[in-house]
Amino acid sequence: MSATGGNKAIIAAFLANMGIAITKFIAWAFSGSSSMLAEGVHSLADSGNQLLLLLGGKRAKQAADKEHPFGYGRVRFVYAFVVAIVLFSIGGVFSVYEGISKLQNPHPLEVWWLPVLVLVIAITLESFSLRTAIKESIPHKGNSTWVQFIRRSKAPELPIVLLEDLAALLGLVIALFGVGLTALTGNGLYDGIATIAIGVLLVAVAVIVALEVKSLLVGEGASDDDVAKIETALLASKDVGRIIHMKTLYLGPDEFMVGAKIDVEPSKTMGEVSVIVNLAERRIREAVPAARIIYIEPDIYLDPDAGTPSTSSIVMLSSD
Repeated sequence: MSATGGNKAIIAAFLANMGIAITKFIAWAFSGSSSMLAEGVHSLADSGNQLLLLLGGKRAKQAADKEHPFGYGRVRFVYAFVVAIVLFSIGGVFSVYEGISKLQNPHPLEVWWLPVLVLVIAITLESFSLRTAIKESIPHKGNSTWVQFIRRSKAPELPIVLLEDLAALLGLVIALFGVGLTALTGNGLYDGIATIAIGVLLVAVAVIVALEVKSLLVGEGASDDDVAKIETALLASKDVGRIIHMKTLYLGPDEFMVGAKIDVEPSKTMGEVSVIVNLAERRIREAVPAARIIYIEPDIYLDPDAGTPSTSSIVMLSSD
C-alpha cells in the first residue's frame, strides 16, 4: 500500500471526525442526548486513532539500527493494535456505560431539532470520508472482495479507516433513529437503547481490528501467491535441485524476509555456489519486490529413505 494513498484517507477521516466531534458535543450540551454524547466520544476516539496511524507510519520509516536490525516496519502493526484498544475502551465501553445510565434515568430531549440537524450533517460528512477511503483502497483491493481485502491486507491503515468510517456511518444512523424516536415519543429509553447499540457496534469493530492486527504482530508469512512466485524463481535454475524448506515473515506492511535451504550438487566449488545463490536472490527480488531480506542456505538433500551420502558439504551464504 502506498503511504500517500493511506495518508490521504487518514487525513480526510481525521478532518471529518474532528469537525463532527465538535458539533456532536455542542448538540449534546444543548439537548442532553446520550446517543449524541456517545457519538461525540466516538468521533473524538476516531480522531485520536487517525493521529496514531499517522504517527505509526512515520516511526516505521526509521532506518534499521543495532537494536532493530530489521528496521521498524512492524511499528505500524503496534499502533494499529493500540487503535483497536482505544476504539474498544473509549468508544465502545463508554457508549455502553452511558446507554445503561440513560436507561436507568431516562429523560426527554431538549432542543430536539439540534441533534437531528447535526446527525444529518454528520452523515453527509462521514459519507464523503468513507468515499475517500474506498477510492484510495480500490487500487490495492484488486479482484478480491472487501472482506478479503480487510482480512488479507498487510498494511493496516486503509482497512482500519474503512472499518472506522463504516462503523461511524452506521452509528450515526442508529443515533438518528434513537434521537428521532425519543423526540417523537418523549421517551428517553430509545435514546439509551441507541447509545448501547452504538457501543456494541464499536466493540465489534474493535475486536475485528484487534484479531486481524494480532496475526501480523505474532508473525505472518507471505501470501500463497508470493510464496509460489518465490519457489518458481528459486527453481528456475538447473543448478538448484530442489527447495529443502523455506519460510517467510513480514517485517512490515511493505516487506518480508525469506529464508530458504536449497539443494545443490556437492561437486560445486565455493565460487560456483556463491554465483548460484546470488542469481537466486536476484530472481526472487525481480519476481517479488517485497522480498527485501533474503537468506539462502545451500545444502545437500538427504533422502530419508536413502543411506548417508559419502560426500557432504554445507555452506551458509546470506544477503540483506
